[in-house]
Amino acid sequence: MHESWEFIQTLTNPESIIRYGGIALLIFVIFAETGLMVGFFLPGDSLVFVAGLICGTEHQLMNISIIMLAASLSLAAIIGNIAGYYFGKKIGPALFTKDDNLIFKKRYVEITNSFYERHGGKSLVLGRFLPIIRTFAPILAGVIKMNFKPFIFYTVIGAILWIGSLSILGYYLGRIGWIKENLEWIVIGLVIITSLPIINTFRKEKKLGKENGKQS
Repeated sequence: MHESWEFIQTLTNPESIIRYGGIALLIFVIFAETGLMVGFFLPGDSLVFVAGLICGTEHQLMNISIIMLAASLSLAAIIGNIAGYYFGKKIGPALFTKDDNLIFKKRYVEITNSFYERHGGKSLVLGRFLPIIRTFAPILAGVIKMNFKPFIFYTVIGAILWIGSLSILGYYLGRIGWIKENLEWIVIGLVIITSLPIINTFRKEKKLGKENGKQS
């Protein structure tokens, strides 16, 4: 049990993922966050940023170029979306009636569905930068049987923009001494910043739910 808990802690700590698992675990985590329904708790944004930072400053940890890093993680994100799409296609509308448990919460699907209704296929691009939504958006696309061609188009664009922007930002900012020295605080700040849109979305959906309830 103790070993399992340590493993979970490792998967939620960007530095630990890279230091103990290297590029292989890094690729798996990016795939899991976008391709497995249970992957929503993984630290995608901060992980990609820290990976870019370490790629540019600590070559002994990641002996890989920033181009290869970005390409590998983008491919993992694309394959993850495809896996999520086919999972959603298989499970279908049953996803909306699934009971809450320790990991899955129905409101995650409801929030993603509302986001998808407003933005359509672009949710697969915009949602890349939003925790939870980037996990459930491809699954929802499969549930509603979105045409695969536009799905893969938005998936590729979203993956490249998400991975490219954060990894390259980390790569160049890592050359600034105080950023590397205060990496833990930078990661915490990044988590807070990327969580704000989700909190705002939850509030909006809750308000809309109350208004719709009054109208009915």
